[in-house]
Amino acid sequence: MSQITICALYKFVRLNNYLELQAPLLALMKQHQVRGTLLLAEEGINGTIAGPDQSIETVLQWLKSDPRLSQIVDKRSFSSEQPFNRSRVKLKKEIVTMGVEGIDPNHVVGSYVKPSDWNQLIADPEVLVVDTRNDYEVQLGSFKHAVNPNTETFREFPAYVAEEMDPQKHKKVAMFCTGGIRCEKSTAYLKEQGFDEVYHLEGGILKYLEEVPQQESLWEGDCFVFDERVTVDHQLQPGEYQLCSGCRMPISPADMQSEKFEQGVSCPHCYDSLSDEQKGRFREREKQVQLAKQRGEQHVGMEAAQHSEQRRQQKQKLREDQRATKNPK
Repeated sequence: MSQITICALYKFVRLNNYLELQAPLLALMKQHQVRGTLLLAEEGINGTIAGPDQSIETVLQWLKSDPRLSQIVDKRSFSSEQPFNRSRVKLKKEIVTMGVEGIDPNHVVGSYVKPSDWNQLIADPEVLVVDTRNDYEVQLGSFKHAVNPNTETFREFPAYVAEEMDPQKHKKVAMFCTGGIRCEKSTAYLKEQGFDEVYHLEGGILKYLEEVPQQESLWEGDCFVFDERVTVDHQLQPGEYQLCSGCRMPISPADMQSEKFEQGVSCPHCYDSLSDEQKGRFREREKQVQLAKQRGEQHVGMEAAQHSEQRRQQKQKLREDQRATKNPK
């Protein structure tokens, strides 16, 4: 297969007609063999798509032909394989879900910091550096000395701010996320909560890894990405992690050596929480996946929506177990 371009993009902008954009955008993606998921909401667009470079450019040019999206932010990386199974354009209330009404990055937002200036900022001992991503992402890699809020979802971030942060104590706050979009909202939220000096990494971790030489980098570990690559290293190449088919948690090579790991079925994170019936169903799915590969076909597998609640519960249980271990009564 020829090289695939993977493009993460977003733009906060008022799209009053976002409902009307869904059908033509999806048709364009399918016409040009572009896969992935784009989210549309009244507050803008967000998502990651993948396909031949010219096809990605066609989609971007179509979006940029709308004056409201002419300055859309995109970051690109490359892969030898297509990381997505299908093309989707979803309609949402928010393009990144915080669950707080009235947060508008177009109205107020933190100060952008270029990747080349990020090291100097976070080396300042007066700066509180906060990783705004979910806990399982932070565990795979983060910046030196960054705080992990231990949030399962971005909806928990406002509660973390209320409980752990104080505008009188934390005079300077620097935040970062994968591609920059989450920090648009988190910095806007902090500004509205009375925090004065609020900064965020422009372009996110992915832009930092692209522009800052590894020998100068303060990044440690891999960066989780929301596609079949699972993680990327400092060269933006796929890391060593896989996704468990049972719970969709990232698993390391060490996890794969565990007796609780079974390809396509379970891993150490979820083995004990899966019923025999679930494991049997997953084994049958994995069998079909392997048969499809032998035939040279692509097996889409079960719809993620069918298992989203199960995965959420499994991740919640995992975090509760981890916290109980860290803080025994």
